[in-house]
Amino acid sequence: MPTILKAVAELTGLGFVCVARVTQDSWHSCAVLDQLEFGLNVGDSLDVTTTICEEVRDTNSAVIIDHVRESDKYRDHHTPRIYGFQSYFSIPLYRPDGEYFGTLCGLDPKPAALTTPSIQNTLMLFAELISRQLVNEVRFNASELALSDALETSQLREQFIAVLGHDLRTPLGALLNGTELLRHHATPAAVPVLNRMRRSIERIAGLIDDVLDFTRGRMGGGISLNMRHEKALHLTLAQVVEELRAAHADRQIVAVLPEDLSLLCDAARMGQLLSNLLKNALVHGSQSEPVHVRASQVNGIFELAVSNQGSPISREVVAKLFKPFWRAQGQSPSEGLGLGLFIVSEIAKSHGGTLDVVSSDTTTSFIYRYRTASFVERRILARE
Repeated sequence: MPTILKAVAELTGLGFVCVARVTQDSWHSCAVLDQLEFGLNVGDSLDVTTTICEEVRDTNSAVIIDHVRESDKYRDHHTPRIYGFQSYFSIPLYRPDGEYFGTLCGLDPKPAALTTPSIQNTLMLFAELISRQLVNEVRFNASELALSDALETSQLREQFIAVLGHDLRTPLGALLNGTELLRHHATPAAVPVLNRMRRSIERIAGLIDDVLDFTRGRMGGGISLNMRHEKALHLTLAQVVEELRAAHADRQIVAVLPEDLSLLCDAARMGQLLSNLLKNALVHGSQSEPVHVRASQVNGIFELAVSNQGSPISREVVAKLFKPFWRAQGQSPSEGLGLGLFIVSEIAKSHGGTLDVVSSDTTTSFIYRYRTASFVERRILARE
């Protein structure tokens, strides 16, 4: 807007140019270029009855005056006497819906050739440009308001989820402890029922943990880590494999986990990373072929790979795999919230590692790599 007002002033030679909001009862300046020290600033008001803009509002027609003293219509008009101008223009401006908004106006105590066709046409074009700018501002303000509301709603929702997830842990813990107690005194017929109850409780607890990890990341906390030098990481990884073997007794899991795995990491998070990748492979891989888990540590690079047989994954799908709440087409909501791979990627990032997906016609592999021989780690290991 300042650029437009400056261009209008240079075109007309007038010392005062402004955009005014004009209603039935008021006149307020919205943008001002004052080279006359007229004394009117943005937001200032005038008595609308003392202005010619009132006439422009009522007639929806522009008023352009070269020289007030030579004008039969305006030489005795009260407005030029009040404000002391000889040259003047006021052109109507409209909102996007056609409603009258106000005027582009200008004045100067000296006469000016404003009624020449070239200047009149250019002033009309500037007025149209400002009207279009009003359209953009209305759209921008509406979009900004909608975005602000969406962000506020999103933050409140995530805070609510975080609080709810935290508060649900206590009753779930009580249910789990009660189920364990009942198992020790249950009849043989009741044991399978209690086992199913236990698995359901553990599944709910896992979903809550996923949601809490997600909300921490979205609220700026990131995936929390308890970094320490793990000298027997293979035990944590092997436990994850055994748990999933028990849960998927009809599936074969082939694991190669060397006993010399030693690195600076959060062992629990590494177990969570493997668990999520392994669950994903068991669900989406070929049901008749084994899932392979392989860990290695060579030349300061720790690598953990989970591979399954099955249909290839397209590049388009790979690009979406690690987005929160994303599911492949046809995937049932009962298979999870769509947070498993997102949390895997967040754990990988938090450790400073990388996560790659390699998919051929027969095999898909998720490969996590983490450089263990970093300068920071060597400093920590040295202190230990």
